[in-house]
Amino acid sequence: MPDHWIDPSQCQSLAVLIESVTAPLLIAHEAAICLELDIDTSLEVPADSQQTVELIRALVNQSLQQMPQGGDLTITACQTAKGMELELADTGCDIENRQQRTPIAAAALGVELLWQNCPQGGAAVTMTFRRQSGTDRIAA
Repeated sequence: MPDHWIDPSQCQSLAVLIESVTAPLLIAHEAAICLELDIDTSLEVPADSQQTVELIRALVNQSLQQMPQGGDLTITACQTAKGMELELADTGCDIENRQQRTPIAAAALGVELLWQNCPQGGAAVTMTFRRQSGTDRIAA
């Protein structure tokens, strides 16, 4: 059985892709996790879908390791001037008390990761997928 519910190469909606990858991980987790997914369904997957799946899976698993007794996981995304920002926030421990492992997929995608403590407790990682347009080039 696959570890996600849809074929990533056939999915264009970031929200659907994330839900497909995250749901099986939450179901398999030993404690109850409340998922809040706040992503407009019109936002498209910002990079290679398979590598995006690997990045999401790795970071969701890191969050789940911080919540063995259960908790909340919030995933949001928005377009910014820099590109698309995708954030995973959890109610686990703060960043000073957790490992912050950068998945190989982040480097492969050129995604920047920023770890921060959440004001209400827990931690968040913000992924910035840079815009991929020809407007960034200078004419010769």
